[in-house]
Amino acid sequence: MSPEMKRGLVAFGSGLLFGVGLLLSGMTDPKSVICFLDVFGDWNPRLAFVMAGAIGVHAPIVAWVRRRGTPLLAARLLIPTRRDIDVVLVGGSALFGIGWGISGYCPGPVLVSLPSAQVGVVVFVAALIFGSWITHVLSAARAAPSQASTSS
Repeated sequence: MSPEMKRGLVAFGSGLLFGVGLLLSGMTDPKSVICFLDVFGDWNPRLAFVMAGAIGVHAPIVAWVRRRGTPLLAARLLIPTRRDIDVVLVGGSALFGIGWGISGYCPGPVLVSLPSAQVGVVVFVAALIFGSWITHVLSAARAAPSQASTSS
């Protein structure tokens, strides 16, 4: 089996496990998320337990891979090194949080919910795709002038 096929199978299995976990925990229901965010009203802490479970699985694996020095299915570790906080990061985070709070959806759960074909889910996914495209276009436009000045 080729390395690309192994990576694809691991990615598919990870995504499938993630999706099943979201379904079983009820996190594909936007009401669960909105109730978690409503700390002064009908607060439901279930999302905190889901997050703690995800961190409990992820953290030891990351620690193991870092100790090992190399990943199993890639040539090297790709760990982000940037630590600066800029307007793009804060603005994107705020936009994500506002959208999550209003709709109750974030990208993972909404993609798991997509087969339901509910209007809200389809609209959210369309907005997600459009927003991702706009971000790509704006990022390319921002990078173009700096690339042109370095090549002259």
